[in-house]
Amino acid sequence: MNAPHPFIEAASPHVMNTYGRLPIALSHGQGCRVWDVNGKVYLDALGGIAVNTLGHNHPKLVPALQDQIGKIIHSCNYYHVPNQEALAKKLVELSGMSNVFFCSTGLEANEAALKLARKFGHDKGIERPEIVVYEKAFHGRSIATLSATGNPKVQAGFGPLVEGFIRVPINNIEALKAATEGNPNVVAVFFEAIQGEGGINPMHLDYLRDLRTLCDERDWLMMIDEVQCGMGRTGKWFAHQWAGIVPDVMPLAKGLGSGVPVGAVVAGPKAAKIFQPGNHGTTFGGNPLAMRAGVETIHIMEEDGLLAHAAAVGAHLKAGLETALAAELAAGTVKEIRGQGLMLGIDLAKPCGVLTQRAADAGLLISVTADSVVRLVPPLILSQAEADEIVARLCPLISALLKETP
Repeated sequence: MNAPHPFIEAASPHVMNTYGRLPIALSHGQGCRVWDVNGKVYLDALGGIAVNTLGHNHPKLVPALQDQIGKIIHSCNYYHVPNQEALAKKLVELSGMSNVFFCSTGLEANEAALKLARKFGHDKGIERPEIVVYEKAFHGRSIATLSATGNPKVQAGFGPLVEGFIRVPINNIEALKAATEGNPNVVAVFFEAIQGEGGINPMHLDYLRDLRTLCDERDWLMMIDEVQCGMGRTGKWFAHQWAGIVPDVMPLAKGLGSGVPVGAVVAGPKAAKIFQPGNHGTTFGGNPLAMRAGVETIHIMEEDGLLAHAAAVGAHLKAGLETALAAELAAGTVKEIRGQGLMLGIDLAKPCGVLTQRAADAGLLISVTADSVVRLVPPLILSQAEADEIVARLCPLISALLKETP
């Protein structure tokens, strides 16, 4: 009889301690399942935080990336990169917008959007441009995106923050009008169509339409951060498309490369010509490997009908959660289950950070955001059976936690 393999401890003593990690180190994955270095298997309901669009070890994506690695991985932007044009053309087609700037992360995409807005203002003769942002928003951790973020906890210790932001509550057009009344320096409104880190908070469709009208009336850029909620996650390519609107600026990242770092800023006609040579740039953005990942991800999503699939399986998952947690919803200990497609949040009436470890112990990867919201953003290839499995593993843990006394 073979002796058992020794347990491998998950530890990173030489890595800067910037994350509250679980004691898990992942080894490999297949579809919506991942294995840790000790052989334990998990159902992945987190998808690398909405990144692994096509799950793990996808049979169409992996050979394409292997092919690209054998050709050229990186080329600087002194030269044309053919797949930049291919991916940009596709994003323009899917969005109804005009052109694209490529970078590597959502933070970079949001930073570029903020620069676009400021240059838009300066080009109009506004010396100190101001941008409307939202309570509970999260746009990144650089100094500018941190300043746009609506979370005092993540801002603490990093002042002075960047000036030029006006913060308003979501889904309240009158509050926005009051906050900007008579202010000639406002140049843009910047927001997530569905707030991710803030607790899976959707912008109402009527509000989005009203906001589009207001931006047109006042010559503001409408800038929609689709970093987490875009790329098919809600059942449309971009979450704002449920409202039938088109933004002027749209940052993307996360799911765009299905795990390979890809960020993008898609611009409509109003913003398409703002950046000129020397105004912005990046070393890694748009390199051949990243662009191949983006092109192949979209191609596979279209070929496999993943938008309709995400909408259907997401609705099935949400219905399953509502049924399993019906008593808690009636009692108010579960406040709400919200979101769309495969971007769902279960809002509890108490902090629930302990659920990340308890779920992992039960073989399920999730996250908790905004202290009390369980976030589910699995790969878009999730099956209905796997959705049922999420419900079966997660809901008893939620019910048990809610019964615990503080």
